[in-house]
Amino acid sequence: MSTLRVHWTIAPAIAPRPLINCNRCGDIKPYRCSKKFRVNANGKRIDVWLIYRCVGCDNSWNFTILERRNRHDIEPARLAALENNDPALVRRFAFDAASLCNRAGRVEDSPDVTVRKDLLDGEPGHADALALELRLDGTTPLRLDRLLAGELGLSRSRLQALDDRRRLTIEPDGAKALRKPVRDGLAVRIDLAKEADCRAILSAACR
Repeated sequence: MSTLRVHWTIAPAIAPRPLINCNRCGDIKPYRCSKKFRVNANGKRIDVWLIYRCVGCDNSWNFTILERRNRHDIEPARLAALENNDPALVRRFAFDAASLCNRAGRVEDSPDVTVRKDLLDGEPGHADALALELRLDGTTPLRLDRLLAGELGLSRSRLQALDDRRRLTIEPDGAKALRKPVRDGLAVRIDLAKEADCRAILSAACR
């Protein structure tokens, strides 16, 4: 059996949104990242926040990044990046769901993701099995079966049928991983030798 090996890097497409009790709306509302930092200098002390805005009324909420830090303890390049709203630095903090949840209490995750596919070994036209290595860049509530169905052009019922026939294996969690959010480090293998659309599935896996 010839195997097509592909590495998928899955990244959330939309940053998690903290759920805040908005004093203007009078209700709990999701707040979106403004992609802007607020840097406040008080003498030698620096405070930095990432600014969020209520989706309902644009009220602001500040996510603390640095608090009462001595200016000399901050690398000049990093401070410049904060002052200039460096997009990569904004993304790093905006997609840190764990820190955001610790600060806000609750966050709203989006199931929308982007998938970068890198071919590791094999050719779609000469393989009859698929091996996927999944890496997660951030957190997502997207279930594994929905990810596979969307990216491979398969229905979730067909994925279940492949599992029932022992043609689909998932390590380390087994078939129960299908109905759970995608985890970093999962390895998925599908035996497609008896599938009429084998070539189409293999092509979808790497494009």
